[in-house]
Amino acid sequence: MKKVKMVFNSLMTHRFKLCFLPLMAALAMKASRLSTQDLQNFYLYLQNNHTSLTFFSLSLVLGSILYILTRPKPVYLVDFGCYLPPSHLKVSVQKIMNHIRVVRGTGVWNHESDYLMDFVEKILERSGLGQETYIPEGLLCVPLQQTMAMSRKETEEVIFGAVDNLFRNTGISPSDIGILVVNSSTFNPTPSLSTVIVNKYKLRDNIKSLNLGGMGCSAGVIAIDVAKSLLQVQRNTYALVISTENITQNLYIGNNKSMLVTNCLFRIGGAAVLLSNRSVDRKRAKYKLVHTVRVHTGADDRSYGCATQEEDEDDIVGVSLSKDLPMVAARTLKINIATLGPLVLPLSEKFQFFVRFIKKKFFNPKLKHYLPDFKLAFEHFCIHAGGRALIDELEKNLQLSPLHVEASRMTLHRFGNTSSSSIWYELAYTEAKGRMKKGDRIWQIALGSGFKCNSSVWVALRNVKPSANNPWEDCLQKYPVEIDIDLKE
Repeated sequence: MKKVKMVFNSLMTHRFKLCFLPLMAALAMKASRLSTQDLQNFYLYLQNNHTSLTFFSLSLVLGSILYILTRPKPVYLVDFGCYLPPSHLKVSVQKIMNHIRVVRGTGVWNHESDYLMDFVEKILERSGLGQETYIPEGLLCVPLQQTMAMSRKETEEVIFGAVDNLFRNTGISPSDIGILVVNSSTFNPTPSLSTVIVNKYKLRDNIKSLNLGGMGCSAGVIAIDVAKSLLQVQRNTYALVISTENITQNLYIGNNKSMLVTNCLFRIGGAAVLLSNRSVDRKRAKYKLVHTVRVHTGADDRSYGCATQEEDEDDIVGVSLSKDLPMVAARTLKINIATLGPLVLPLSEKFQFFVRFIKKKFFNPKLKHYLPDFKLAFEHFCIHAGGRALIDELEKNLQLSPLHVEASRMTLHRFGNTSSSSIWYELAYTEAKGRMKKGDRIWQIALGSGFKCNSSVWVALRNVKPSANNPWEDCLQKYPVEIDIDLKE
């Protein structure tokens, strides 16, 4: 049955080509029967109808020019780079717990009882994070150094590390960059991070730069969408997109359980992506951007308040996660899928969805909605590594195999939740494993506060090999790893 379904999907995908085959065959047969006299008559007709021929030719030329000038410029992903922190920032769960106990002793983290320590340790052990994630230097100090200077140091090291790697791999000069988009949700100093980059790399003075803040873990796709829009109106240029988040300034040191969860999941990370609308870059680009779909349900109060940065009862700032978060995430994801589905699914899946909709609407209201098979639309899935529960839920709801979510699980295990940059570590993992083939389609999907669910769809332009300094180079042989069974309970 599965093979029959695959054949049917293939036929539906190439239906227009198949429809033209009989027409082409008929024309070929007709042409083979034309006599010399018929060809001479056709030639004389063209000679005697110069006006019609000229009008037809001009219309064809003008139509072609108009199409070329008005069609959206294709956007190519030339390359991307992910930041790999230095080894001295690597921490295990045990090291984190020991450090917390030492920090508690300084009075900075004033717990009233040990039950919060037990809670943190339990979350860490069941989070899906491994023993080699990274935390910033300021948080390894005793007492903690959550200063503006240390926060700047963390973010600059991440951004400059990723961008330097990208420039080395592509050979692009900073002066070639015409568009700069930076996203960092909770750390937005003055001058802005985009200005920091302009100053560091001496970017040109007419650069179009934007700094996106407060947009959560899904901001990486938003930044790509913004860069795409700018590339549609600015010809023959490059766009540099940088996604990161700051951990130093955002460590919560209070006693609220819902705010402590983020401490256990978030780790250092960042990515730099080089996009181009230059046709000459197609030959060397890795991917072509096909679609971006953004869904924002912030008009609903529960969506708006499910992840909020605020003070706790002791006036200590942290990010509070509400009990409505799973429900809000599921609903926003459903809207995104409903929007994306018609753009990417084969006709056979759309037809089955329509049939089920009619049956449910007019015959059996209790019938469940048809869940399209997105495995027919994509070969690779980059699900935001926000947490083990999020990956589990998407794997179940989208009926994915363990292989489809391997990149997400391993990214969470190796690097933790790196916020908006996690989808790039996942893509780097797929490349490092040698799985990216020409024509493969990739779905990057991320969820974030607001509440937002955003998707970007890419197609591989060639068999993609990992770029130099891929973040998985030093540990790829160990992955995939078996996740402890206790983590799934």
